[in-house]
Amino acid sequence: MVGSPRQGLPSWIGLATATKKVELDKNMLNEESFARQPSRNSNVSDVDLSFGERALSAAAAAVISAAFTNPLDVAKTRLQAQAAGVQYGGVCEAECSRNMMLQDRSFTPSATQPKCTPDCTRYSGTLDVLYKVIRQEGFSRLWRGTNASLALAIPSVGIYMPLYDILRNNMEELTSHNTPTVTPYIPLLAGSLARSVACITCYPVELARTRMQAFKHMQADVKPPGIWKTLTGVVSPVGTSNSCQPFQSYRTLWTGLGVQLARDVPFSAVCWSSLEPLRRKFLSSIGEEASASTVLGANFGAGFVAGTLAAAATSPLDVARTRQQIEKNPTRAFNMTIRKTLTEIWRDGGIRGLFAGAGPRVVRAGPSVGIVVSFYEVVKYALHHRE
Repeated sequence: MVGSPRQGLPSWIGLATATKKVELDKNMLNEESFARQPSRNSNVSDVDLSFGERALSAAAAAVISAAFTNPLDVAKTRLQAQAAGVQYGGVCEAECSRNMMLQDRSFTPSATQPKCTPDCTRYSGTLDVLYKVIRQEGFSRLWRGTNASLALAIPSVGIYMPLYDILRNNMEELTSHNTPTVTPYIPLLAGSLARSVACITCYPVELARTRMQAFKHMQADVKPPGIWKTLTGVVSPVGTSNSCQPFQSYRTLWTGLGVQLARDVPFSAVCWSSLEPLRRKFLSSIGEEASASTVLGANFGAGFVAGTLAAAATSPLDVARTRQQIEKNPTRAFNMTIRKTLTEIWRDGGIRGLFAGAGPRVVRAGPSVGIVVSFYEVVKYALHHRE
């Protein structure tokens, strides 16, 4: 993502290119031409990249981000699913069942009956989720759904980031000549449009990932269901109950799409409208002596702050999205609107319910956006200078 030439602050790609050129031609350039040079070069470096090269850059960034932040995504989804009523039995689940049977049949005095504490069957926070997943299910289950995350991230971010780049550049060029007052709002609009396209295109895989992360799989000798089996399980109940409506079963693969868009569009709007000015400020403070590593830090820092703010602002909608995606009753799933879902969450848990899982989500979003943005720029730079 390269800074707009009209903003007067280039991206680090343009800055690095411009600095090299200025050093070669410093005796031929006056002060005015030096000031214009970064913008010209930043524009060239951006235009020279095809959509495929941009998509490759974004996909590589998405792979690293998904692998690095997946445990926090599991923690967030488990906390939200628990708030929605999903039960998580722990290591003392068998003792709890035995205790209930003893109470019903009065086989032993209550004083000698084993007691089951809430600690065994409920998650109390992010660290508790991570600890119990490792202890009860195994360390590898912290990366449950990573294959779905990668299957989602590669095409999704591969569409999202390049499309944002292209929309922003073209729209800024158009508004700078016709309506300059609108130009500062272009990142907000471009990010929202790009995210909407990516979200609609890849939504079934997002649904599969949420379900894979939300539900426990305790059979050690049986492989947990993957993306295809999870999606088949989503479609099958609808297909059997609605044999006269074959397309109704496939409609359920987009259950929760409305609330997903209601979450992602504001997320992108807040993220990009915060990230662009922050990045330009950081880059301008670095100056002409910037190296790739320092400007990489500027991109990561801006992405980290912007992602954290956007995640915090949209947490209630993320809770509503998870609740709709884990709903197993097809009839109820089709009738769950955003308003009904948010009202239900408020009735069940109040303000705490609306922000269930907000901690791991915010902690995950900052580094995730920072990694994607900074690595995306690095790969773009490498592709631009591959010869």
